[in-house]
Amino acid sequence: MAVEMRILGIDPGLQVCGYACLDSDAHQETIVEAGVLRTEGELSLEHRLHQIAEDIETLLRRFQPQVVAVEELYSHYAHPRTAILMGHARGVILQKSAAAGLEVKSFSATRIKKSLTGNGRASKEQVQRTMQTILALPDVPKPNDVADAMAVALCCVNALTRERA
Repeated sequence: MAVEMRILGIDPGLQVCGYACLDSDAHQETIVEAGVLRTEGELSLEHRLHQIAEDIETLLRRFQPQVVAVEELYSHYAHPRTAILMGHARGVILQKSAAAGLEVKSFSATRIKKSLTGNGRASKEQVQRTMQTILALPDVPKPNDVADAMAVALCCVNALTRERA
């Protein structure tokens, strides 16, 4: 497959951060690798952010994507602290991507779900099954963070294809 574009999709999180490296050509998208980055809960915030930064640098060096696609934060008014903590993790991811000179695209969860399932309020299970179908995976991607990272990368492919058409 002649790769036209390599995208690193990231579902940011402080404890669990999903990632998916996706190659796209004119005919199909293929997952190179997908997984999660985990931080230790007993570490201080600054040490967890440092671990995320190191892990993101490793992924960027290893995969050498042209674009990094990152899910935007969703904040529920009942849990503002969670959004703030996730914002720290997302900020580290954006900074490391910028330092590597990469193009960064951000997408809301609603846009990602609508782009891939046709429903902006699709469930986690619907997203997982959709990723399995679109990418012809033998199993449903688990955990949800991995499926979400795949979805971010695919949404980015769709957006870039429309931009360049």
